[in-house]
Parts: sequence; C-alpha cells; structure tokens
Amino acid sequence: MKAFKLLAILSASGFAALALGLVAFLVAYSVLSKQLPEIDTRTDFALEVPLRIYSADQKLIAEYGTQRRTPVAYNEVPEQLIQAFLSSEDDRFFEHPGVDWQGLVRAVGHLIATGTRGQGGSTITMQVARNFFLSPEKSYKRKLLEIFLALKIERELSKEEILSLYLNKIYLGKRAYGVAAAAQVYYGKTLDELSLSQAAMIAGLPKAPSRYNPIANPRRALQRRNYVLRRMHQLQHIDDNMLAAAQAEDISAELQSIEPDIDAGYVAEMVRAKLVKEYGTEVYNSGFHVYTTVHSDSQQAANRALRSGLQNYDRRHGWRGSEADVDIAAIVAKANSEEENQDIQITQADALQDYLSSKTTVGDLVPAIVTALGEQSATVEARSIGTVELDWDDLSWAKAYIDNNRVGEAPQTATDVLKVGDLIRLRARGKKTDPETQAERQDWTLAQIPKAQGALVSLNPENGALLALSGGYDFYHSKFNRAVQSRRQPGSSFKPFLYSAALEKGYTAATIINDAPVVFEDDKLETSWRPENYSGKFFGPTRLRWALTHSRNLVSIRILQDIGLNHTINYAGKFGLNTYNMPRDLSLSLGSSVVSPYELASAYTAFANGGFRIPAHFIEHINDANGQRVWQSNPPIICKDRCEELVGMAGAEEQPLVTDDSLVENTLAETADDEAVADGEIDTTTETEDNSAEEPAFVAPEPVLAERIMTPENAWLMHSMLRDVVSQGTARKALQLKRRDIAGKTGTTNDQKDAWFAGYTPKRVAVAWVGFDEVDTLGRAEVGGRAALPIWIEYMGEELKDVPQVLPDLPDGLVNVRINKTTGERASAGDPEAIFETFRSQYAPQEQYSNSNGNYGSSGNSGGEIVEELF
Repeated sequence: MKAFKLLAILSASGFAALALGLVAFLVAYSVLSKQLPEIDTRTDFALEVPLRIYSADQKLIAEYGTQRRTPVAYNEVPEQLIQAFLSSEDDRFFEHPGVDWQGLVRAVGHLIATGTRGQGGSTITMQVARNFFLSPEKSYKRKLLEIFLALKIERELSKEEILSLYLNKIYLGKRAYGVAAAAQVYYGKTLDELSLSQAAMIAGLPKAPSRYNPIANPRRALQRRNYVLRRMHQLQHIDDNMLAAAQAEDISAELQSIEPDIDAGYVAEMVRAKLVKEYGTEVYNSGFHVYTTVHSDSQQAANRALRSGLQNYDRRHGWRGSEADVDIAAIVAKANSEEENQDIQITQADALQDYLSSKTTVGDLVPAIVTALGEQSATVEARSIGTVELDWDDLSWAKAYIDNNRVGEAPQTATDVLKVGDLIRLRARGKKTDPETQAERQDWTLAQIPKAQGALVSLNPENGALLALSGGYDFYHSKFNRAVQSRRQPGSSFKPFLYSAALEKGYTAATIINDAPVVFEDDKLETSWRPENYSGKFFGPTRLRWALTHSRNLVSIRILQDIGLNHTINYAGKFGLNTYNMPRDLSLSLGSSVVSPYELASAYTAFANGGFRIPAHFIEHINDANGQRVWQSNPPIICKDRCEELVGMAGAEEQPLVTDDSLVENTLAETADDEAVADGEIDTTTETEDNSAEEPAFVAPEPVLAERIMTPENAWLMHSMLRDVVSQGTARKALQLKRRDIAGKTGTTNDQKDAWFAGYTPKRVAVAWVGFDEVDTLGRAEVGGRAALPIWIEYMGEELKDVPQVLPDLPDGLVNVRINKTTGERASAGDPEAIFETFRSQYAPQEQYSNSNGNYGSSGNSGGEIVEELF
C-alpha cells in the first residue's frame, strides 16, 4: 500500500513537473516568438565574380569576394550525398518536427553521465535556424530561439526546402558554401561525379570544417569520413562491400580553389583599399582583374630578406621564452573524449596536430610543441610537418633576453631553453643529411616571432613602378603596413636632400665645413642643443663629400644654418616629401622630420634617374570581367633630349604631375583628404549613363613628361658622393655585392630607435627600415648599417642578378680638378695629398688662399658664402 502511494506521489509529481515545464515552454514561446525573424527561402544566390589582383608577371596576389557558391536544386543533389549528410548530422530528419526530442534527451543524459557533449542534440533544421537566421552569440535565450525558430521553419517550409536551403548554404571550409561549391573546391567535380568516399568526406565537414578538413588535417578527415560511412552502413544505406571499398580509398582531395601564387598581402591591401575608395564595396563582385607593377620574384626576395634581417636582429637580442605552456596529456584526453567513435584511440601526434591546426603559421615560422628533451636536443611536433628533431646547433643561440641591450649567459643544455609542453616556433634553414639514413631532409631551427618590425620598398626609378613591398614580417599576423602607414624619423638618410640643396646654393663637393663642437640657443628649441657625431668625436675642417660619406652631424647642421630652412624645406618638397610636418629648426639637418619607407623610396628615385621627379605607383592597368581595359597607368616619361618627339609640350603642360604617395597613406589610415585622390592612380572621371549608345571604348591617356627637379650636374655629383658612402663610408657592407653602381645612405635616429638604409642603382631603388611599432631603442650598435643594410643587401643581391651595371655619363658642365684633400683647394704640382674632385665648371677652384679664421675657400667660390666657425 505504501509503495502504491509512493508511486502515485511520484507520478503526480512527474505530471506536475511536466505540466509546469509545458506551461513554461508555452510562456517562453509566446514571449520569444515575437522576436523570431521571417523565414526567407530565397534561392537566388548571387554568383560572385571576384576581384582578382595580379603581379606584373600575371601571378595571382589576392582574390576578394569571399564566398564561393554554386546553388543547386534539391532534385540535383544525388541521393547518396543526402544519405551521407542525414547519417552524420540528423538521421531522423524526415521524422521529427524540427526538434528531435529523443535526440535532445539522449544528449542531456550523455552530458549528465559523462560531463561531455554527445551526438543528437541539434537537428539540420536547428542548424539552419542557428547558422542562417540567428546571431552567433551563445546563450540559453538564443538556444530557445533556435528551437522555436526550427519549429516555425518546419511549419512554413517543406522538408525538401529545408534540406535544399541547408545543402546550399552550409559552410564546408576553404570558402566553400554549399555542397556543389565544396565538390568543386576539394575535388574539381560536379555533385553527380562524386564517389561514395568523397560524398562521405564532404558530409563530415559541417561538424568542424577546419578540424576535419581533408586539406588541412587529412588524418582527422579520414577518421571523420570513415565514421560517416559506418553510420551509412548502420542505417542500411550502403552494404558491406560498398563500406569496405569506400573505406579503402585514400584521401583524394586537392584544393581546386584559386590560391595566391605569391605572398604580397600588404600590396593586395593597398590595392583593395584604393579600389574600394574609388568604386565602393561593389568592386568585390566587379570581376575586375587588377594588374599591379609588382614582380613576383622581386616580392618573394623582399619577403625573404626582411624576414631574414628581422630574425638575425631578434637572435642577437636573445630568447624571450615560449609562446605558451601546453598540457599535452589534457589535449590528448580532450581529443579522445570528443571522438564520436570510442573504438578509435586518438594518438598524441594526431591530438597535437588537431591543437596546432588552430595556431597559424606566421610568415615562415611554423608552430610546434615540445614533446621530449635530450641533453642538448629536443623533439617537437610541428604543424602539418610532424615530428622534428632539433639538435644543439638549432638551440644553442638562445641566450635569455634581458633587455634590448643585454642577454644572459649561453645555454648549456636544452632544459636551459625549453621544457616539455612549450609552444614554440620553427624556421627552416636549408637541407640537412640524416646521419643514419644519409637521406637529405629539411633542417629546422628554434625561432620566435620578432618583436622588432621592419619594411622594405623597391621601385623602378625610371617609371616609379613598385617592384616589391613588404610592410612587416607577416601581413596576416599584423596588417599594419609599415611601408606606407608608419611615419618615422629618417635620421641621416635625409641628408642627401640637404646636401643637394647645398649644391643648388653653390656648394661643391670640396667645400670645407668645420666639424667642431657647437651649442645652439634656438628659439624654436626648448633648451640649448649640443649635437654630436655618432662617434662622439669631432674632426675639424671637413670636405662636403667626406662629411656625407661618414655622416658627420655637425657639418650637416652648419650647412642647414648657412643655406636656410626655407630653401631646404622647399627643395626637399620637390622630391615629393611631405613638408607640412617638417620641423622648422636645425634638427631637420639630422632627419627629425617623419617619412614612410614608401615616401622615402619615391623621393630617392630622383637621385637614381638623374634628377627627375617620378611618383611611385603600384597599379599598372585594370581589366573588366570580359578582359577589356578600363584603366591604364600613365607615369611621367623621363626625357633628357629631343623631348618633342615623345610628347607635345602643350599636352605635357595640360596634364599635371601627380603622385599617389599621400593617397596610399590616407586610404590605409582611413583619413579624409580629398586632395589625395588626385594622384593619377585611379581615374575618378565618371560619365553620364546613356542607354541609347554603347559606352565609349577605353582611350589610352596622353603621355606626360617628367619634371626635372635637379640639374644634371647636381644629380651626377650627388650620385658620386652617395657612391662613396658605399665604397668608403657607413654602407661599406654593400661592397659584397661587387658592383660599382651602388649608392645610398644609412640612417639612424637618437638612441637607435630607427635604422634605415636607402640605396639604389640607376635601375633600382630600395629602402629598408627596422624599428619597433611602439617606439623604443633597438639596442646599442643597432645602427642603419647593422640592422637595415643587411636586409637591403640580401634583397638587392637577388634583384640585381640580371640587371647590368650602369654608371651615369659625366654631364658637359662638370670638370675634374686635382685638389688637396685637406684644404679642398686646387693642388700644386707634386702635392702628396692631391686627389681628383669633380666640379661644376663655374665653381672649380682657381687659386689657394686661407682666411683669418682658418677656414678655406677659393676665388672660384667653392661653397657659397664662407662658413665661419661659430664657437
């Protein structure tokens, strides 16, 4: 009797709880149903014709238009593929009303019993509701909305319509949305051409498109495919023979989608930003083929050089430790708990590969986890590579980082550097012969993501075409483009503009300026200024050429004081440098203005091409989806003789000289500057639509003559002096290239916060910069010649391989004169200190004299006004 009463009480309690739950469910539905979106069954998915960006040699740089869709009708989907999806995702799809209550109960019971999620909680209809109609937030409210919306979908759409919607819109990895797109992306096939094995592979992707992706993680994809096949067998969709044959097939997926041929993410973003600014977001579906001026070999060389230089800097400053500590045992246990088929034991290697699949490769740095340590060796599991053995040569560099000026003691054992579970980076460094098998294998070394950043820009000085640009170690790690967005002090790499301005004022390469201590009380400076040379030494009377060669700061200051700020700033502006933010004080002589590497490279083209202003540009032409030309670049033409044969002078005057330097920076920085649009890179002219006539055919722009901003004599003398910087001065390391036509200038700012080298030949210009994004010292001795110049050398070593050496001809207005290298005056017969110097004929020294202040000059005016010693 008591048992009967207890059973009655329990039954009543159960009914009450059920009724209460039903009431709560109905109340929740009445409240939340008003928030449910309208069901949209549109099937007119727009086929995107993507925007594609190419290099000058027609290598793909980037493609925009992120979703690949190929809509198909329900009756066009093979029954076997439908069975594969239903078997893996929702085998009761045609039986439940949108919510599988049995599956939900199983999932809740599994969660309570094991603490882990089990299969059966989400139907295909719920996935449609979740993925296509609701926000991605995770909350109990959204879960209820998902359930209610699934019920609403089932009321308004047929099962076939729901499944068609799902199969057309579900994301299946690698930018493929829908089964038809996935079949094309992974196999290059239509749906009816898929094998059973391939259908099962695609059906296994919705659960985790990255984890089970046959391209990124083939081992896990194989396990998932076989699970789908076993489910199809259990549900009697396939027989024993079909199961065995399908499971025996290897992974046959190969990425069929278009992938970039070269790594030029920063260039791609420059082009994308410019096009969106000009055409709006519709450009993504325009089908435009944009051909840049970038050369694929040059770009790859720039990437390698910049990464190599930053890695070398980083190794000099020590090992900062692992990126994270990983619990290997926990990762393996989690992988096995999430495996639906408990008969399969996930290995440590597979579990770690699954974990590493979420860790991106940064440039050439592969993520890896330390699994074992020897006395002076380490075993690691590297993403998509597998097990890698590191020997002592790969580890011994890793002295502990202390600060930018100090490192710790050299490590003695592997445990001084690493521990098991460390998440680290590996970098390839050539091939190595295995001592046991004698087989050649890839050699890897311990590395880390550099804290310092850099940029490299390369231009053709004859037409301003961008040949290569790298705005950082890796675009996908940091999209901040230091080549155009970072404006830093150029240091001594600004001095050539000052020295050229001095030549314009009548200075010569032999003008003597006193390199001596000086104190300035400048109204524009807050305190007294006591500038020094980098060495801390002073060298007395110094020839202009020698001062530039060895980057003498005191000489530069005295030059600027003599020729004047206004003249110097206006003269620098002719090169395309932004003069608005240039300081109006004598610190300008030492490069205290700010420039981007792109801007500085564009300015240096005038030194390389003989004195012409050629603005940099990076788009060569644009074709529409039909291959018809819609825009063509029109760089100014350098003309030194008989220019009327190239272009009518009237036409040249009508079209203004334009530049895209400022537009690049403003577009990427998203600043509003209407003047920057008029840079000649994109034609903003619009025509009124006339439906009664066809649009006019593309008309090539009229040629434009380049503006000469330096006299031929000035340009030749500057090239000669900047060649001496390489042959005798601060850039002597570049002599390893074994070329006589290299010229350039190093640059270093106070406390070594920025390191530069701007160098060129008459056929190529390149600028390298190294520094921290958040301004900080690079460390003692990290000057331009050490931190930046090696990057330039490595790049130019590749870039100049097939470029012949060119030395500019001596202009008619220059003469060579023997002078005394100390006084700068014409040398007497038999003078043991005599050297040759080149002068403009009107400034060649005629006779030697000395004034009462001990400064040297000549009756031929070898340097404008005589520069007097100030202190």
